[in-house]
Amino acid sequence: MNYGEIKKTDIANGEGVRVSLFVSGCTHHCKGCFNSETWDFGFGKEFTHETENELLELLKPAYIAGLSLLGGEPMEPENQRALLPFLRRVKEIYPGKTIWCYTGYLFDRDLQGEGRAVCEVTEELLSYLDILVDGEFVQAKKNISLRFRGSENQRIIDVKKSLEEGKTVQAIDFSESVL
Repeated sequence: MNYGEIKKTDIANGEGVRVSLFVSGCTHHCKGCFNSETWDFGFGKEFTHETENELLELLKPAYIAGLSLLGGEPMEPENQRALLPFLRRVKEIYPGKTIWCYTGYLFDRDLQGEGRAVCEVTEELLSYLDILVDGEFVQAKKNISLRFRGSENQRIIDVKKSLEEGKTVQAIDFSESVL
């Protein structure tokens, strides 16, 4: 897996101050995507053990609330396979920090059961996520007043509750607009 960027202190992509990893590779190709250069799976730098260690060090300060995964598309099956061992390490070292993931795939349609993005690691990977912002960016539904998402069709999902209850549970705390 490659990645395009690491943001050391990000306040736009999840609650609190976060470390954000922008992975490379996306098959959605949403019109108006703010990060279209990361559609190419070969874009950027190789995600190595050293990259993981750098991210773990960046997560260390108490003021860092957690990790956000963006792209590109973190939930492309090949990216899931690369991210899973890293997420295991994050949760082992920092169990109190949250992991947010942004995906164009829909939680209940594409990431469950026989969904098109499901692979042998999806279930375990989802178990490490706290929040999943799902749905492709839709230019016609762009709304800059929304918290933590770009278009009105996107949902902010409480992954833990969703997995426990067997249905999609939205994180209501983030539903209001910022304006």
